[in-house]
Amino acid sequence: MSGEPQRRFVSSRGAAAQLGFGAALQQGLASDGGLYVPQTWPRLTPAEFADTQTLPEVAARLIGAFIGDDPLAAQLPALAREVFNFPAPLVPLREDGRLSVLQLFHGPTAAFKDFGARFLAACFARLRAGESRPLTILVATSGDTGGAVAAAFHRRPGFRVVVLFPRGLVSPTQERQLTCWGDNVRSLAVRGRFDDCQRLVKEAFLEPQLRSELSLSSANSINLGRLLPQAAYYAATSLAVWRKHGEPASFIIPSGNLGNALACLWARTAGLPIGAVVLAHNANRTVPDFLETGEWRPRASVATLASAMDVGDPSNMERLRALYPQLEGLRAAVSAVSVSDQDIRARISAGYRDYGQIWCPHTAVAVEAWERLPQQARATHRWVLVSTAHPAKFAQIVEPQIGAAVPVPPALAELFSRPVHHDEIDPGLEALRPLLREG
Repeated sequence: MSGEPQRRFVSSRGAAAQLGFGAALQQGLASDGGLYVPQTWPRLTPAEFADTQTLPEVAARLIGAFIGDDPLAAQLPALAREVFNFPAPLVPLREDGRLSVLQLFHGPTAAFKDFGARFLAACFARLRAGESRPLTILVATSGDTGGAVAAAFHRRPGFRVVVLFPRGLVSPTQERQLTCWGDNVRSLAVRGRFDDCQRLVKEAFLEPQLRSELSLSSANSINLGRLLPQAAYYAATSLAVWRKHGEPASFIIPSGNLGNALACLWARTAGLPIGAVVLAHNANRTVPDFLETGEWRPRASVATLASAMDVGDPSNMERLRALYPQLEGLRAAVSAVSVSDQDIRARISAGYRDYGQIWCPHTAVAVEAWERLPQQARATHRWVLVSTAHPAKFAQIVEPQIGAAVPVPPALAELFSRPVHHDEIDPGLEALRPLLREG
């Protein structure tokens, strides 16, 4: 999209200044507490991707359409090649091609969060070249985000990372990934739930004194630099299905904080050939209940086997409601289901038995959502189940269900050999503030 004017991003709450992509990325959270969304939407067609074959090429084209003539635009092809240097294969589960699984766990920390975290780090490194003041990246995680962000920024000069995770509410493998870095990464176990971690990040951003003392930014999916690269793998997958079958791809997405789902919906809004979108939630029913009743009632999160989705007050609902302000429009755009731990266990077992596939608990939530679809919907759409994490991250859950050991990818095996360290804090800004100031 070279030559297109710089596109602007505005707050979902409407009271903050418009910013270009690079500025919005560094700001993280808008000054009015809202999340940045496109002021206007690019309008694309599959034909405009005719000369793109690889994921990096699709990513550069798609993200370029969103950011226009931003200073980062000229670097997008190199950025995309640097970031998207591992595959996101679409694996068919049925011979007719009507059911496939999109594997997003082949990055360095074996979860889909690697795409966004690595893109964000690469952008920050370019945007802050020559800066003398370090940037503190503050990130709340329910499991996978923190490890991906830590890996992406580890030992990068000019950056500090502070990871907040709920004590005792992530898997043992996830906790190891969150606490094995050292150097410029500090890990904090919060005596609370993920929603407390997320609230702490927002409070830190909105405190004027902290903002004046420190350069702060976010690496959660509240940051544009996380969302747009995730939209790229939805674009690439939908284009592959479109080219092969001449039909749109429909996605079933394991959903917690809604960043991954928003990325898919943003790609669809921009014109990519994406059909139905189903949000597959665990026992945290805030979003399914909202779609059913029309009442938005955030609540304390419930601990489940699919721990990375244990979110009771998803931040990106604000972006989702900005995209679809009317309830009926939102109901037409997405559907949502809630899946129990019992169903998760059953789907892991059935996946190994029926497909020879080993699925993490989050992927199993998506599979269960597909199983609940009406027969006509299953027969008339080309469904893609989004597999968000490698099952080895949840071996304690998965292995009893399949009666076999889960192979450990080399990237995870390397992390298991590192020493670990973390501090514990209470879930209040008064506990976090001095740690942020320590430097």
